[in-house]
Amino acid sequence: MASKRKPPKPTPAELEILEVLWTLGPSTVRAVHEALLKRRPMGYTGVLKLMQIMAEKGLVDRNEEQRAHVYKPRVPQQETRQTLLDHLVDRAFGGSAAQLVMQAFSSKKVSREELAEIRRILDEFEGGAQ
Repeated sequence: MASKRKPPKPTPAELEILEVLWTLGPSTVRAVHEALLKRRPMGYTGVLKLMQIMAEKGLVDRNEEQRAHVYKPRVPQQETRQTLLDHLVDRAFGGSAAQLVMQAFSSKKVSREELAEIRRILDEFEGGAQ
């Protein structure tokens, strides 16, 4: 039985591009570059090169049918977040989700709304674990 290959872990710059693609949908390099410029200065050729590398790594698919190539994320946002979170929990918290949560609570104030949502998720999780 063939095992499912994990998607590659994007670098911070690649993640920035993926965030734009998840928001805009399939886009040209120019559209991604314009969206990124709203956050910080960055050159068009740098964005182009990064997106070409991302296509080689399997992070994005490139449609070459039109003159301006159109890129789209290969992996859904939720799956990418899960990959990054799994990596963080393993490397920084020794595989302990509890340590991650405790660190998150100790380092940032949690609103009442967030606490209510966390309680709802925990209740849902506990109900499914029985």
